Amino acid sequence: MILKRALYHLVRKAATIRYPYVKTPMPDKFRGQISFDPKKCIGCKICMRDCPAGAIIIKKSEEGDIEAEIDLGRCIYCAQCVDSCPKKAVQYTARFELAQSDRKILKVRYRSEPKNPVKKQP
Repeated sequence: MILKRALYHLVRKAATIRYPYVKTPMPDKFRGQISFDPKKCIGCKICMRDCPAGAIIIKKSEEGDIEAEIDLGRCIYCAQCVDSCPKKAVQYTARFELAQSDRKILKVRYRSEPKNPVKKQP
């Protein structure tokens, strides 16, 4: 009886995948790492106000450029910022393997080009 059961499990197809060597595709609308497109951002800071974890900081300079910092260590991946952004500048990705030994690596900074560049006179 035991030998029969052992042989059965020996030739049977595996019930698991060979992760991390074989990657599983994430389903649609999977809430992974947050990405930010500073070209689309208008600086309204709605995403920053709606973030329950306080993981987003947006600064708008006098020159018109926008600087955003997303702290992935604080983010709870609720996608509230994605839902509230009127210009869809904040999106979620399928990336979920974010483990780091240094918390500073989890702070991602984005910076846009100045919208109204100030020309310096010679």
